[in-house]
Amino acid sequence: MKNYPVMDDSPESIARDVATIGRIGAIPSILRLICSNTGLGFAAVARVTDATWTACAVEDTIEFGLRPGGQLDLRSTLCFESRAECRPVVIDHASKDPVYQTHHTPRIYQIESYISVPIVLSNGIYFGNLCAIDRHPAKVSDPQTLKMFEVFSQLVALQLESESRQQATEAALLSERETADLREQFIAVLGHDLRNPLAAVGATADLLSRRKAEPDLVTMGKRLRSATTRMAHLIDDVMDFARGRLGSGIGVSLAACDTLSIALTDVVTELSIANPERTVVSSIAIDDSVYCDRVRIQQLLSNLLGNALTHGAASAPVTVTASVESGYLNLAVANGGDLISPDNLKNVFEPYWRPASSAPGGGLGLGLYICKQIVRAHRGHLEVVSSSDTGTCFTARLPVSP
Repeated sequence: MKNYPVMDDSPESIARDVATIGRIGAIPSILRLICSNTGLGFAAVARVTDATWTACAVEDTIEFGLRPGGQLDLRSTLCFESRAECRPVVIDHASKDPVYQTHHTPRIYQIESYISVPIVLSNGIYFGNLCAIDRHPAKVSDPQTLKMFEVFSQLVALQLESESRQQATEAALLSERETADLREQFIAVLGHDLRNPLAAVGATADLLSRRKAEPDLVTMGKRLRSATTRMAHLIDDVMDFARGRLGSGIGVSLAACDTLSIALTDVVTELSIANPERTVVSSIAIDDSVYCDRVRIQQLLSNLLGNALTHGAASAPVTVTASVESGYLNLAVANGGDLISPDNLKNVFEPYWRPASSAPGGGLGLGLYICKQIVRAHRGHLEVVSSSDTGTCFTARLPVSP
């Protein structure tokens, strides 16, 4: 067995690590993506020491029965062997595998397919394993699947270290203001550093998408590419937020734009294709030249429309209107569904704020804050109304001239 720096196995330390993993918003998406792309019904981030096995995050569609904080007898798991050798363990069909057909782990847990990849921090600490199982055989030993697990385990390790650095730094600060300033600088660095592992994930997606002779791999590649695109958008939001809060504001490159109507229509089309089950009704009529940052206005509409699709009633259409009147560009997005309470209306543009009803892993709560900053950078105003007569409507009003 390899020797690793010792991790504290006290209940407090285990609970702290489970909570840390729970704060990493990308992990639920990673586990769902693993299950979707491999066909396995259970995936988890496990904390594994030389004495304990603890589930920190779980995606379970086969009712395996574990929840975050749940524990298994370490020596009953294959993660014990993965940790001992610091290498992946991969099984396509346990009952027919010459090595594992008589092994106690598949027999105890009645599993046929299994994959587990170590999560090792840069300081040599073996945190645990990114693992997935199913009661049915599955082809998980192919290089593409193993590469996907390795990239995701590196991403988990990176985010764990980032969380640890942030917590240690915040604990050392003496004032609330110092804490806020350092946190925002840390976010900027984190957003930058996340691009490297994300680029590796994107490269894997592109590689899979080129395997035209293997449709399943092409589908896996497209799903992985879609996930990396969303993660890239999250990173962009984090970077925009950091720039805005660190004093430089969200950058805009203002110029006369004669094609804003086409640009906004492209955004509506893109999100409509991504949400085929929803109805989006648009009325975009901008014949005048608008002095603006074309890309930022697209980002503004994308965030507002994405917010409406996420929080609006699935049975009601989302409406987008854009026009120029009296020297101002008016851009509005409205949706039906539950109204925003008066108490919450004053919070919707605050960073990190999300409704209490939001699903876990649904986002960082920065989208509307960034919308506000984009509108402010254009010398405009953004407001929201939510009533039983009109539903919820966000309206941006921006001057069309310098």
